[in-house]
Amino acid sequence: MISQYVYISTAQGLSREEVEAILAVCARNNVAQKVTGLLLYNGRNFLQLLEGAKDTLDRLMQNIEADPRHAGVAILHKGEVDDRVCPDWAMKRIAITEAIEQRQQRLEEELPSLINPAIRKIVLNFAMLN
Repeated sequence: MISQYVYISTAQGLSREEVEAILAVCARNNVAQKVTGLLLYNGRNFLQLLEGAKDTLDRLMQNIEADPRHAGVAILHKGEVDDRVCPDWAMKRIAITEAIEQRQQRLEEELPSLINPAIRKIVLNFAMLN
């Protein structure tokens, strides 16, 4: 079984360059730890889907919750699946800063087809926030 977490948090005054640097480090570390997932960033908040071994994700979530760049970390989903939803994504970034009318269409195109419908709804709802 593969564990999954979905969480949201508020970024603590991060510049675009800092977000890009975080993504680069995450992608590198995630490959080494066999963690996959996706990240949405709306300019203020993160929504992240993480998947991997339970003990690895538990440690990773502890690190995220302790990271001063995140505030108000809230876990929206924690569970197990038979197969990874994002098997080829060490950390796929899906930017959602464009016009709100285009967000849902873009996400429908980019979200993995195997994503749980309840998680898809969480992601789409997050994307509609300004």
